[in-house]
Amino acid sequence: MTTRPLSPLTMLLSRHTRRREFITLLGGAVAAWPLAARAQQKMRPIGVLMAYAEGDKEAQAWVAAFRDGLEKLGWTENMNVRIDYRWATADVAQIRQQAKELVAQQPELILSSGSPTTLALVQQTRTIPVVFANLVDPIGQGFVASMSKPGGNVTGFGPFQSRRGVAWCEGNHTAISNRGRAGNHHGGAGA
Repeated sequence: MTTRPLSPLTMLLSRHTRRREFITLLGGAVAAWPLAARAQQKMRPIGVLMAYAEGDKEAQAWVAAFRDGLEKLGWTENMNVRIDYRWATADVAQIRQQAKELVAQQPELILSSGSPTTLALVQQTRTIPVVFANLVDPIGQGFVASMSKPGGNVTGFGPFQSRRGVAWCEGNHTAISNRGRAGNHHGGAGA
């Protein structure tokens, strides 16, 4: 059986069909790139250690405000950031245990709710940035050298600095993405 040579029209249509299939395939791949990139985006781990019962309404409001602040900065829970919450009441042994477990998870940043949780975290790590919120006299307690230059891996803000805390979070979201030392963007007293 002899095969007939392809006519110029058949060759053109065949080439055109292959080109169309190629363009369709390429277009589909390009459209899928953002989806694939999002799927492969690393979930950045953050730890939260609260010295409150999980059902405490005020503590839940603080955690919700923290999540909202992160979202405003582009960090969405279960999308590009994973938040591991630990709840401990005033029981010091429970706080220490929760701090130990949280540090073992190696989060890139840990939010601490006060003095007992901050102390337990400092005893567990000198490398993971620990950010305290609502801590009274962090200098006097030995957590930071000064508010303007805290030193070490611990920083944060006190109860009378909540407006600054928002600005601080906006300035320090790079601590999550760069896992560098968290800095304190407050001026000294009166800033």
